[in-house]
Amino acid sequence: MTSHTPADTFPRQYARTLRYTVGAPRSFSVSPDGSRVVFLRSRSGGDRANLLWTLDTATGEERIAADPAVLLGGGEEDLSPAEKARRERSREGSAGIVGYALDTAGRLAAFALSGRLFTADLASGATAELPARGPLLDPRVAPDGSHVAYANTAGELRLTRTDGTADRALAEPDGPNVTWGQAEFLAQEEMGRDRGFWWSPDGERLLVERADDSPVRRWWIADPANPQREPAEIAYPAAGTADAEVGLWVFDLDGGRTEVVWDRAAFPYLARVHWSTGGVPLLLVQARDQRSQRILGLDVATGATEVLFEERDEVWLELFQGVPAWTPDGRLVRISDDAGVRALVIGDQAVTGADLHLRSVVAVTDDEVFFSASGGAGETDPEPGWIAVGRISHDGKRLAWESSNGRPFTSVTSAVHAGGITVRATAEPDLPGTLVQVARDLPEGVVVDDVATIASYAETPVITARPVFRFAGERRIPAAVFLPTGYDRERDGLLPVLMDPYGGPHGQRVVQAHNPHLNSQWFADQGFAVVVADGRGTPGRNPAWEKSIAFDFAGATLDDQVEALQALAEEFPLDLGRVAIRGWSYGGYLAALAVLRRPDVFHAAVAGAPVTDWELYDTHYTERYLGHPAERPEVYAANSLTGYAAGLERPLMIIHGLADDNVVAAHTLRLSSALLAAGRPHTVLPLSGVTHMTPQEEVAENLLLLQVDFVKRALGA
Repeated sequence: MTSHTPADTFPRQYARTLRYTVGAPRSFSVSPDGSRVVFLRSRSGGDRANLLWTLDTATGEERIAADPAVLLGGGEEDLSPAEKARRERSREGSAGIVGYALDTAGRLAAFALSGRLFTADLASGATAELPARGPLLDPRVAPDGSHVAYANTAGELRLTRTDGTADRALAEPDGPNVTWGQAEFLAQEEMGRDRGFWWSPDGERLLVERADDSPVRRWWIADPANPQREPAEIAYPAAGTADAEVGLWVFDLDGGRTEVVWDRAAFPYLARVHWSTGGVPLLLVQARDQRSQRILGLDVATGATEVLFEERDEVWLELFQGVPAWTPDGRLVRISDDAGVRALVIGDQAVTGADLHLRSVVAVTDDEVFFSASGGAGETDPEPGWIAVGRISHDGKRLAWESSNGRPFTSVTSAVHAGGITVRATAEPDLPGTLVQVARDLPEGVVVDDVATIASYAETPVITARPVFRFAGERRIPAAVFLPTGYDRERDGLLPVLMDPYGGPHGQRVVQAHNPHLNSQWFADQGFAVVVADGRGTPGRNPAWEKSIAFDFAGATLDDQVEALQALAEEFPLDLGRVAIRGWSYGGYLAALAVLRRPDVFHAAVAGAPVTDWELYDTHYTERYLGHPAERPEVYAANSLTGYAAGLERPLMIIHGLADDNVVAAHTLRLSSALLAAGRPHTVLPLSGVTHMTPQEEVAENLLLLQVDFVKRALGA
């Protein structure tokens, strides 16, 4: 950790350091022989440009493998619109090298800079730029290191030799809206799949996605502050409308191709692709309603697929990272919600039970599976919010935890494993930042032998978060409470309350960590008692908890904020006569919903980038939770905000970036129009040129200050 600039206020530092992620190591890989760890990290907590680094596990020595400043000759990065869109989808705010791919041996790395193709030999330290037709996206090295395949903004998938010769197109667009080798919008934004092509283990073939977004409705994102600029055209698959047509092809390196065949009418979503030496390529395909899905085995010679496993869920089926996969001896690895337990399944056997809630598969080795998990129903957990990495034998008889400082139950933010080496980044509530440890497996897997700690150059926050964790109310809602630094109950009495939730799917806020809570602590230090509550619909508990919001965003998520608030007031100095709520994205929706539906509880709200009309949000997310709007129009009406506009009695500030292509500004404009039509005063803060991420330093800083001022005035605090 590095020191901060003396003049920094928290809002300025928080914005400048991208929430203290700048300078922290990330994006880890381990070579198959365990000799080398590869990762990204910038030079300091004030430098957003990532370098490629390696760590020698025998000596613990770190070395720069590629420096963008050297490779670009000191020039500025030039990002294509397609690359900017990819970074927006992945919430990537840093610069320099933001991703890389390795060959099987973990010796050769390929990466893109300013749309150009570079490689780094991690053993010799040599770097090279390869001739390529760019701007390119997502270069990936062949397993044997002989070639690099890459997509480009022209929609091509191209192949070049790593000696710098024979750059050529494997596939070229056969239509104006066709791309090869690129994940479509929904895969990137909602499915957690950012890849569009996959090498075979022997390096002789590729599986390549073909996406045609011609059927997708076009939207235009204008910049009202610069009317001379043409609006940006985007293909946005809003709920109830057409999706992109996605197919898959097998390519030989000589250009021969075979189309992969499956029932795309019934299962249009290509959610996962896995190709390893353990068996044939695996595809996970979903029905549009996400109530059924199939794991398919692929015959690469013919393109035919075989159904290896099919599952159904009357509510919905979740997607998980790392599965489906093969064990080396050919058993299928998956995560299942059967019998209300999110369990790890190997072959036909569930090897974990109700005491664990599986989150992802980290790695599959010859005799073990490494996974991340939380507590099951949470009934026996001493505190909410822990995430751990475990390892279990294929027969389920041997389970061990990858502990940090002797504490297995902490918050693991990322983990990778290969070659008998585990790299895990862990966080704790009383320590800023993350601790990245490199550990070697020991016999029986009971403990680990730390090889090295990868240094973090992230800045030390100017404030200290002091979360107090509780399970609130009869539902045992995970919650964290923050009081002002130096607060004295006898002297200061009851405090105005600021609820600070995300509160929706895939957005766990209550975690055993420090830095994720800094924003809430800063708000507390402005004179509030801040409450963060992860009600029903948030992850990390059990399937029933997550799926209880089906067809009912406006009920369960809001009810749990109220229950947590009232339960915590029995212990903490919460003034229930002065309660505000703030949030962004789903949290913005929840904040606006709170003052519209429960003005008896909530007295002011700040809603950032809120979804106000669910028919304006995308298909894969919205239809999973609310169904198809043509089939359930009453559900959309009940869960959208515009219909409640006439009920606004409390101060409401709505904030929206006008360049947001995820939750478009039309959401806020429609709600504002409905409020105006109903004669309800409110505040709208439009942010010119700002996307869903609000990456601009001055914007992010001043947004915090403006929110505090608004809430204080609204509550008379």
